[in-house]
Amino acid sequence: MELENLLKKHFGYLSFKTGQKEAISAILNGQHTLAMLPTGTGKSLCYQLPGYVFDGSILIVSPLLSLMQDQVEQLGRLGEKRVVALNSFLSLEEKNYVLDRLQDYKFIFISPEMLQSSFILQKLRNLAISLFVVDEAHCISQWGYDFRPDYSKLGEIRKSLGCPLTLALTATATRKVRKDIIQSLGIEDAVKVESTIDRPNIAIWIEEIEGYQKKTDRVLELAAKLEKPGIIYFSSKKMAEQMALLLEEKNNCNASAYHGGLDQDTRILIQQQFIHNQLDVICATSAFGMGVNKENIRFIIHFHMPMQIESYLQEIGRAGRDGLASIAYLLYSPGDEQLPFQLAESELPSEQQIDWLFHELEIGHGIKGDALQFNQGTQERGGFSEVQWRLVENLLRKEAKEKSSLLDCKESIKEFVNERITMKKKNIYQMLQWILSNRCRREFLLNYFEEQVTSRIEQCCDICGIDEKNYSASHKLRKNHLGKIEWKEYLAGLLLNSELRE
Repeated sequence: MELENLLKKHFGYLSFKTGQKEAISAILNGQHTLAMLPTGTGKSLCYQLPGYVFDGSILIVSPLLSLMQDQVEQLGRLGEKRVVALNSFLSLEEKNYVLDRLQDYKFIFISPEMLQSSFILQKLRNLAISLFVVDEAHCISQWGYDFRPDYSKLGEIRKSLGCPLTLALTATATRKVRKDIIQSLGIEDAVKVESTIDRPNIAIWIEEIEGYQKKTDRVLELAAKLEKPGIIYFSSKKMAEQMALLLEEKNNCNASAYHGGLDQDTRILIQQQFIHNQLDVICATSAFGMGVNKENIRFIIHFHMPMQIESYLQEIGRAGRDGLASIAYLLYSPGDEQLPFQLAESELPSEQQIDWLFHELEIGHGIKGDALQFNQGTQERGGFSEVQWRLVENLLRKEAKEKSSLLDCKESIKEFVNERITMKKKNIYQMLQWILSNRCRREFLLNYFEEQVTSRIEQCCDICGIDEKNYSASHKLRKNHLGKIEWKEYLAGLLLNSELRE
């Protein structure tokens, strides 16, 4: 059966988006695949469609609970009942029920942390796994912008599962990171499907503004005039909450704050309200957006400067998934780069914390027999944040197996941390260089990923020129990035207005 027929039968689409068909064809030909496809081009289809061809289960490793939940619900809406997410949302009773019937599920989503359980791993070994999928695969690489230690173990886990056919998915990975993903997973012969990172329907606007109050006023102004829905990104939970309140009070806008400090139920509720058009604007930290399947987001605003180009592209890529014109604003005030520098340093343990931890190990605390033993008290006494502790604990267990002495182990960890902080600072300087540059924003981004501009875009960036009226709520005629009017949408709007008048 032709792939287009399968696509229409199971998903209702008539054609594939960029890179989808190439990735799916490689997988169906039994070839390991690394697919780098732009945010918003439907990477999940690359494993969902093969799931209806292969007999066995599709195991998908996903980094975020919200991302898993969204994918489960998306498949559920398509009528697929053989789908489950193995994560902390399941009660003990639910988890036992699922594990006893694991072979009945076609699509199994799982967190990398859950894969550390030998019991879970043994259950998975008893399955016929047709495809092993690593979503957000850039998390594997220590040079990736969102490195997660548990992801770096996926190569070993893949081996323990019998080296199944593998698909690695990412939206933003440099050549170095892509090479790291392939080596770490042990898929050196993988087919590479590498599409452009460019999203030509998203205009890019950078604006320098003096001071916090003027920046706040500008956000309120933009949120009032731009077509909604939209997302405003902050590096501070407190600022996200304050802006959501201001939007409701001053703009009479349905807005809500979303960040990692909220409980899971609240986060899911806000996400669903946004997806179902009950909220106009989300004021969010980077915790929001990954996997949110909403096609009509019209604007993205960055109140704070992102820490790297890759995460910026991920976040603006949540706009315009329907292919229609959208806009991304970044508001910069001189000195804004100090906050990402502080955040970068806070994510990693200091030399003093590492020295303290190894002193504890040297005097016997944290060692039981030949094994390393840690508890909550060790983390608290050392002043480690959850992120710092997870990194140190993983590194320590890894290095303890490879190094002959505690001193060698300590120096190796310090070296790793210093390399990470150097890399993070380099990423921030690159982001700042882009913000302060007077060359085409899009050309700079493409060059960063070793791509070239192939065609001129009418609504490109603030350097090349943008007509802001194209993105206002009062702008009647929606256009795509080629400047063509979307007549079907326009006529639908006219009919709706006519019905309302009657």
